[in-house]
Amino acid sequence: MLPNITPAEAQKLLQGNKARIVDIREADEIASMRIAGAEAAPLSVISWMSLAPANADMPIIFTCNSGNRTTKNSDLLQKLAAGPAWQMEGGVSAWAKQSLPVELSKQPLPIFRQIQIGAGGLVLAGVLGSLVWPSMLWLSAFVGAGLIFAGVTGFCGLGLLLSAMPWNKK
Repeated sequence: MLPNITPAEAQKLLQGNKARIVDIREADEIASMRIAGAEAAPLSVISWMSLAPANADMPIIFTCNSGNRTTKNSDLLQKLAAGPAWQMEGGVSAWAKQSLPVELSKQPLPIFRQIQIGAGGLVLAGVLGSLVWPSMLWLSAFVGAGLIFAGVTGFCGLGLLLSAMPWNKK
């Protein structure tokens, strides 16, 4: 189990160039708010990355959003660090709450969440609309079939449509 370090203690080590910080959140999370200088190593791919090992002069501080992912994956992270390492209490959220410096970027919701909102809204509209006009129930059936098709084939028409929307363009 990785020992804990507070955000304030972590900042002192980082400012003194006596540690490095590795953020295990996913790319969309890191894109919206990050600690300056943090190395991105998303948990979903960290096992395949070549993470430079920690040493006594440069230990690793692992962080996530709230501290839950680092705690749950503490053994894996300690193994990957291959040297002295900590997990930051409360993650990036605690860091930001203590008014420590973060880099912010206005990002749209991830496409997957936009798809969930869109599909859920269409299903709900179909069900509620069927109370007035029974044929509206087919809208819900169409969306359900589209979700099954997307799951089986990997092709999501709604995802393609949403990715073309102006708020998802940079």
